[in-house]
Amino acid sequence: MITPAPAGQGPAAPQLTDWTGTRHAPAPDARILSLVPSLTETLFALGLGDNIVGRTAFCIHPAEKVKTIKSVGGTKQLNWRKVDAARPTHAVLNVDENPKDMADDLAARGIVPVVTHPLAPADNGPLIRLLGGVFGREAAAEPLARRFEDALSAITAARPDTETRVLYLIWKAPWMSVGPDTYIARTLDLIAWRSWTSPEGARYPEIDLTDPVLDDVDRVLFSSEPFPFTDDHLAAFRADHPRHAAKAQLVDGEMLSWYGVRAIAGLSYVKALADRTAASRR
Repeated sequence: MITPAPAGQGPAAPQLTDWTGTRHAPAPDARILSLVPSLTETLFALGLGDNIVGRTAFCIHPAEKVKTIKSVGGTKQLNWRKVDAARPTHAVLNVDENPKDMADDLAARGIVPVVTHPLAPADNGPLIRLLGGVFGREAAAEPLARRFEDALSAITAARPDTETRVLYLIWKAPWMSVGPDTYIARTLDLIAWRSWTSPEGARYPEIDLTDPVLDDVDRVLFSSEPFPFTDDHLAAFRADHPRHAAKAQLVDGEMLSWYGVRAIAGLSYVKALADRTAASRR
């Protein structure tokens, strides 16, 4: 993981200062390597499609536009020959999705790493402004950031009083979930859905789906990513755990875990989850 900034980095020029504390010079003509799927989508939304010279194989939105950008590998490992051929000046990374040695190797090649690490929904406004500021799209970034922040204020004000305990599954074999110190958990908390916490307090714990664990939650959420859970997985869970069958639910992982511009639609999705829960309790 990428090393965090020292405490107290201060508010100076937040639109140009990334998570490591590095203050970037504006680079409107940058050649961008986008190594985070949700940020690739955000860069396009900021009007930076022509600046993107490389992406990961997992960057899939916006579908028609992203197909025109060559892949240079995955989020964990790059094809350095393809990176060099793309001649990027900057690379956009994320602490949870890209390893620290990737950022170091990019910097050693003279490619400027712009490091992000949103930990809560409220971080999306500053994140959008950071990308807009560094790459010369402040005018496009500000209305998107404000649109998100207005929606966040509305959903925060309407937070339900009744808490729902959830187990959010992101992987199978082994089963893995998310702890409370994650972006996903904080997004769910907007509607008072409290994520199950492992005894060790891990951010992404491996778990056993035992009765004591399942007894402790009201819903078991099967996310569409990173593991592509489907209705077949819900059916298998219900067969294996009939006493907890009604708790199983598929959820859209992009809407709950992608930050940047996708989080705007994500807030509407979260509100719809809350509304359905409230209706089921009437």
